[in-house]
Amino acid sequence: MPKTGRRGGAGPRERLPAGTGRETAAGSGTGGPRTGSVGAGGPGGRLGTGQGTALLLGAVLGPGVLALPHLAAAAAGPASILAWAALLALSVPVALTFAALGGRFPDGGGVATFAARAFGARTAAVTGWWFYFAIPVGVPAGAMIGAGYVAPALGLGTAGAAAVTFGLLAAAFAANHAGLRLAGGVQLLLAALLTVLLVAAVVTALPAVRPGSFTPFAPHGPGGVARAAGVLFFAFVGWEAASHLSAEFADPRRHLVRATALTLAVVGVLYLGLAVTVIGVLGDGAATSPVPLALLLREGAGSLAGPVTAVAAVLLSFGAINTYIAGGARLGAALARDGALPAPLAKGAVPGRVPHRSLVLLAALTGALTAVAVGSGIGLDPLMRATSACLAAVTAVGVAAATRLLAGAGRRVAAVATAFTLVLLASCGPYLLVPAAIAAAGLAIRRGGRGAR
Repeated sequence: MPKTGRRGGAGPRERLPAGTGRETAAGSGTGGPRTGSVGAGGPGGRLGTGQGTALLLGAVLGPGVLALPHLAAAAAGPASILAWAALLALSVPVALTFAALGGRFPDGGGVATFAARAFGARTAAVTGWWFYFAIPVGVPAGAMIGAGYVAPALGLGTAGAAAVTFGLLAAAFAANHAGLRLAGGVQLLLAALLTVLLVAAVVTALPAVRPGSFTPFAPHGPGGVARAAGVLFFAFVGWEAASHLSAEFADPRRHLVRATALTLAVVGVLYLGLAVTVIGVLGDGAATSPVPLALLLREGAGSLAGPVTAVAAVLLSFGAINTYIAGGARLGAALARDGALPAPLAKGAVPGRVPHRSLVLLAALTGALTAVAVGSGIGLDPLMRATSACLAAVTAVGVAAATRLLAGAGRRVAAVATAFTLVLLASCGPYLLVPAAIAAAGLAIRRGGRGAR
């Protein structure tokens, strides 16, 4: 592949890596799955602070939060609240860094844009691989979350839950092969539904909080808190969406920062409220029940809570799965077009076309990993931890790039975000082998291909 300039400036004969600002948000970029179906701003950018806040909430909130309170409580007990708070604190410099990058480089390229500008084509390719190959791991987790709420509500057993899992995945891949994508308004409606559910769960459950539920506070010690942080990162991905949406704002430097600050405030209240009420109401049950939100809503809605939450979980899971698959398939085609994946996968990389070959590869990998996960009974925890490790690596590249691309206060905030993200990466523990293996395999295959040519 022709070389690209250190800061991403390409000459007339050069090809930029996928997501370097020459493609649309749906076409490529490591965060494409989060934003590829939005396009609410229209030509020229018309988003203000209010609309931008709604879109960013849609990018950050996802169905993972329906299951994560249980996984965090299982890892750390009541001390999982500390992990939630720490990740919220980490989100402030990370979110502000991506907002600053989006204000300075307003386009849909995403983290790969910044990686290419700061570190060159190889780092941009590795960043793209991390996101692309995290999808076959993270998407089954989203489907299993939806199935985990449906199965108890309908009285289904393990086989029924597995059928719902595969059904959600099959429907999402079929919709993408047909070229169907959820409109931005539908995605925002699903995010609003999740917000309402979280608020209702917290408000109705607060009177039932018992102080005794918080003792012993840290039964698994500091190590448990670190393990909880490693899996909880799944609920905090999406801040890179600020950079993807930047071109949609009428004034990115002003409106994007305001929308990011408001999103941080809303997410902080929702997540901390949910963490406290799950522990305070359910006690030890928080670590054993895979459907904590349904149990919280039962405090106020009674027997209707289970079916209502199950329907909402299916809609939210399908929305997230559909969006990840849509953007991931386009990212794969763009990476292939630029030499970072096998060339045959590039078919359909042109905006407006369906990348069927990339979709087929994702479907095959997703189906295989889902079959292994369901057949072995390994559950959500390892899937979400492996996905979190890959996405944390993507975030680390983005904020590290900001230390080279920004100046003044923006650079200092980016340095803090980089330090925090590296600490979070360390909390992923052995799951860091997943992004390391992806990077090593990709670079080895790439070198082998060049040698053959």
